[in-house]
Amino acid sequence: QVQLVESGGGLVPAGTSLTLSCAASGRTFSSLNMGWFRQPPGKEREFVAYISRSGRTNYADSDSMKGRFSISRDNAKDTVYLQMNNLKPEDTALYYCAAALGLGTNTLVAFYDYWGQGTLVTVSS
Repeated sequence: QVQLVESGGGLVPAGTSLTLSCAASGRTFSSLNMGWFRQPPGKEREFVAYISRSGRTNYADSDSMKGRFSISRDNAKDTVYLQMNNLKPEDTALYYCAAALGLGTNTLVAFYDYWGQGTLVTVSS
């Protein structure tokens, strides 16, 4: 069983940056493929970014997010990060960290085996 705990969310003004963290436990972190998703109010959960256990990354093919978000991991700290720059009100969402044991289509919710509870990011205009 893998436990994931997100942190770093909050209320921030538009144009600022924020880094979310997700601490994992229960399994060797370096064996996990990790992803970030978000769920805006009243909308479905959507893929944001992915980083494999080898460090390969993939980002949402979204004009609204492209170039502003960056995922990274620190295996020594069992933590994955999501750096978000130039935040916009439309980035307001509950941000989830997820872990996958295997390989597959990393943009899909179903690919992931474990989920955190989420951390809320609210961007004011």
